[in-house]
Amino acid sequence: MSAMPASHGHSAACCNIPPVVSKGYKPKGAYEEIGGYKTYVTGPADATKAIVVVYDIFGYFDQTVQGADILAFSDDHQKYKVFMPDWFKGKPCPIEYYPPDTPEKQKALGEFFATFPPPKIAGYVPDYVDAVKAHSSSVSKLAMLGYCWGGKVVALTLKAPTNPFSAGAAAHPAMVDPADAEGLTVPFALLASKEEDAADVKKFEEALKVPHHVETFPDQIHGWMAARSDLEDEHVKAEYERGYQTLLDFFGKQV
Repeated sequence: MSAMPASHGHSAACCNIPPVVSKGYKPKGAYEEIGGYKTYVTGPADATKAIVVVYDIFGYFDQTVQGADILAFSDDHQKYKVFMPDWFKGKPCPIEYYPPDTPEKQKALGEFFATFPPPKIAGYVPDYVDAVKAHSSSVSKLAMLGYCWGGKVVALTLKAPTNPFSAGAAAHPAMVDPADAEGLTVPFALLASKEEDAADVKKFEEALKVPHHVETFPDQIHGWMAARSDLEDEHVKAEYERGYQTLLDFFGKQV
């Protein structure tokens, strides 16, 4: 069976690269109920700035949870409270679907994407942010970060008239669409892997009319900052850490 073609607007890399099961990370945060969603919450209780993270289709993988902790605790000058809600309500994409090398797996993966289209999830975000503010009254400014599938959720949220965020970012977005850049009114960062279309990434950057940072990590695969990151590989780990530092530098200037 050949690889699954791009599906529901997602890149072929998003549809075919399996996640890496990481080993033994101990989270620094905890899971709480916020706005009706189970949410991974990490960072100082009195932080005045927050980052809402939209995970990839695999949900709460160790690499993704660790990334939230890095954002919350790695900046010496600014501490963030980080919120990662479970948009999938306990039903992320099963890793058994990857690689989608049978018709049955491809059908199941397509149905998953159809069940959780980014516009639908983006529509839930403003109410969720209201719940975040009620939960953490010290928070006055927010940023938003999405991985893979979540990158599209971020772009749609930031373009909406209801956008509550001061800045946003996407790491290895599954659907790089230059048209999404045209309506952005807040600073935006895009960190691409070698598997995002270089022409689309360039067009996206050219369409941005806001302060921005666009960078391609040329030897990293789609998903290297989230569930597909093989942190057993020292170079991947270094680029994973560099990606998070890049995001912290960007948010530190823009939020």
